[in-house]
Amino acid sequence: MFTALLDTCVLWPSLQRDFLLSLAIEGMYRPVWSAVILEELEYEERVKWIERGEEDALATRRARHLIEQMRQHFDDAEVTGWEGLEGTYGLPDPDDEHLVAAAFVGSAGAIITHNIRDLPQSKMPAGVQVLPPQEFAANTVSLDPVRARAAVAAIARRSGRVGPTRTEEDIMETLSERYRMTSAVEVMRRASVGASGLRITRPRDGGSARPTRTPG
Repeated sequence: MFTALLDTCVLWPSLQRDFLLSLAIEGMYRPVWSAVILEELEYEERVKWIERGEEDALATRRARHLIEQMRQHFDDAEVTGWEGLEGTYGLPDPDDEHLVAAAFVGSAGAIITHNIRDLPQSKMPAGVQVLPPQEFAANTVSLDPVRARAAVAAIARRSGRVGPTRTEEDIMETLSERYRMTSAVEVMRRASVGASGLRITRPRDGGSARPTRTPG
């Protein structure tokens, strides 16, 4: 199974995080991260809730609960033993070294991040790509649009616990419009619900079984 390291910046937006992790729950890839990524995410999540008007104590509990849930549902995702490699990759921003070190130790085939500029492909270890979440989502969804639609359906069923209830179409519209995952959504929309469950009409150009190699 393809392994991908998820950077804090792709885990912070709530629906994007839910979608990417729901794809993993469906068995479409294996996510990994480090303790540093989780620490950063907990901090950013707490700040987000405070900015939305939550009391400090409740925001802290919400952020801590998120990390606890991630550790519980993905108990093999946290990479350890990468610290000795930090600082050996010559990245433009030394603060990003932990991402590459954790990806290498965790046998990740890709780092999923918005921070493409500070993670030049030429500095990556062999076999590690740097991909934006939009490209990663499109490649992953193309593996099996039926399972991807099941991931969206699961998000819809969970909605309403915090925030408004959302339909599958609401979720796909937001993924497309807010998170620019247009290609992934187009593939999922080809999947339709029939009498016997989900069936799929695959795109004519097919789908890559894993992210394609980008030039070094």
